[in-house]
Parts: sequence; C-alpha cells; structure tokens
Amino acid sequence: MSLDFTAIDFETANGFRGSPCAVGLSKVRGGVIVEEASWLMRPPENHDAFDYHNVRIHGIRPEHVADRPRFGDLFPEIGAFIGDDVLAAHNAAFDLGVIRSGLEVSGLPGPAYDYVCTVMLSRRCYSLVSNSLPFAAEEAGVPLVNHHDAAEDARACAGILIDIAARNQANSIAELYLSLGLSIPQQQAFDPTRDSLSKATLTALAALGGTDPVRPFRSGWPEEGDNPAPSPDAEPGNPLYGQTVVFTGQLAMPRPEAKIRSAEMGARPESRVTARTSVLVVGDGFDAGDLRSGRLTGKAKRVLELHDRGQSIEVLSEGEFLQMVGGGGVCRN
Repeated sequence: MSLDFTAIDFETANGFRGSPCAVGLSKVRGGVIVEEASWLMRPPENHDAFDYHNVRIHGIRPEHVADRPRFGDLFPEIGAFIGDDVLAAHNAAFDLGVIRSGLEVSGLPGPAYDYVCTVMLSRRCYSLVSNSLPFAAEEAGVPLVNHHDAAEDARACAGILIDIAARNQANSIAELYLSLGLSIPQQQAFDPTRDSLSKATLTALAALGGTDPVRPFRSGWPEEGDNPAPSPDAEPGNPLYGQTVVFTGQLAMPRPEAKIRSAEMGARPESRVTARTSVLVVGDGFDAGDLRSGRLTGKAKRVLELHDRGQSIEVLSEGEFLQMVGGGGVCRN
C-alpha cells in the first residue's frame, strides 16, 4: 500500500454549499503530488447569484464564470479526475456537501466517496489554537500564499495530509487511520430522484419558494438561551461531534439557534469558557488572522491563555462553524 488520495477544495458563489464556482484538485501517489487540475464554473441554475461576502473572500465574480460550463455539466470531468481515490478536504463536511448539494439541485446522481478531513486530523495530530487551513499549512511546512484560491488550497490540504501521515509513520490512508484508532468515513452514493435530499438542499429550495424565514439582525447583548444536550443521532464524522462549544461575539443567527445547531451535530454547547471547552466560535466578522492581530473578545483571550497552558482548545470563525453545521456560511477554512 502507498499514500494515494486526491485532495479537493471548492469555492462557492453564495452561502448555499450547492453553488460551486471553482474547484481545485491535487492527486497524490506514494506521498507525492503528481497531478493537479482546477476549473472555474457556473453554479447550478437558480443557485448562481454571487454574494458580496463570498466574492470579497475568493475574488471570483459572475463575469469570470459567465462562459464556463455549469457544475452539473463539468462534474463528469471532476469525477473522472478523482476516480476511485479517497478524497481529502480541509473541513470535508463542506466539500463533500458541495458535491452532494450541487448534484442534487442539478438533478444528477452522485457516487460514493471514502474521505478524510484534514481539520479532524489536524485536531488529532497538531496542537494549534486554530486548525484553519493557514495555521495547519504553516504547521505542516506547506506554502500557502493565496488562501481561497481553490488550486492552492487543495495543494495545501494535500501537503497537510502528507505531513500528518509522515509524523505517524503511516504509508497509506488505511494505515494512518488504523494508527489513530479511526475508521475512514464514507459519503454514500445518492440519486436525487429516489433518495431524500440533504438538509442544505431542502433549505435552499425552500428559500427559492419564499418559505425560508429571514432572520433579522439583532443588535445588543446576545441572548444565551438554553444549552441543549448533544443529539444521539449525530454523525460522528462531523468536526463538531463530541466537542464542547462556547460562542462569543455577535453572530448572524441568534445564539440559542447556534447552540441548537451545534447540538444537532453532536456538540455540547455551554455558556462560558471552562476547562471543558474545546471549541470557541467567534462572531463579529472574526477570522483566524485576528488571533495574531489581537482583535479578540474577552472569551477569545481566555481561550488563548488556556491553550498556552496546554488545554486542547480551538477557535473557529462563524463562517467555519456555519459550514460545519450545514448553514449559510461563506468561509470554511
């Protein structure tokens, strides 16, 4: 066996994960990147509006993809590049969700994929205050100059997985997961004409019909609400599963709803940072770079102190959190 896989990264036009406008892929054989591919594309019809916040992050505008094929037309080429490989992605719940939702709204079936999430592996194998792609790439010694360029992000993801395998003296994905006591997760094959649609797709379709509620922005001190118990039906492959989550700052959604969404993913929401806290979600437009600039809330500063003392704890932006719970975030990593 050898370390063989394909790393993938999508950028999306708007908050719906089924709106891909760019993809990057890096194919690895024997622990070495041997081939790369990337495409710009039009998102599926009726889901191709470009949101200002997404454009600000990745720089792709409607005119850049106006003459490109739609995702559904391009997917045969993407799928052919992947072949039977294990897929690696940084926050795989997002990128695998892009494939599923993008095909669902295109009326197309999707294949099954074994996959690995380098956010999950970074969390297990590194000790970082943020497992966002720039921090994990830096730890792995992988150059990342143009974050949110799909090709470069896929290349960085591949480098992180190669580094983690080397640190664990693993010669294959199967050997790496065995050494960590984990099972390789799989996204099942699906046919939207026969199978139930994903929650993200159902929400997007409801919004098209005008039945999706519009959440008003709420200023002032956020209402904490109750702390619901983790769902016993949650998917163990989600990056929030088994985590103890605290929220700080103003979120786009009401904080009680954020707690419910995290509990649905198998997390335990709490209201203050303690020795149990393993994830802090920061609102107010925070991104991982703010950890270095010092633009932090009191809770975030407390997290940095606990991390420096050896507590395993991680900081997420609201966008990263929303992608993990299947919501309308704009920045995954």
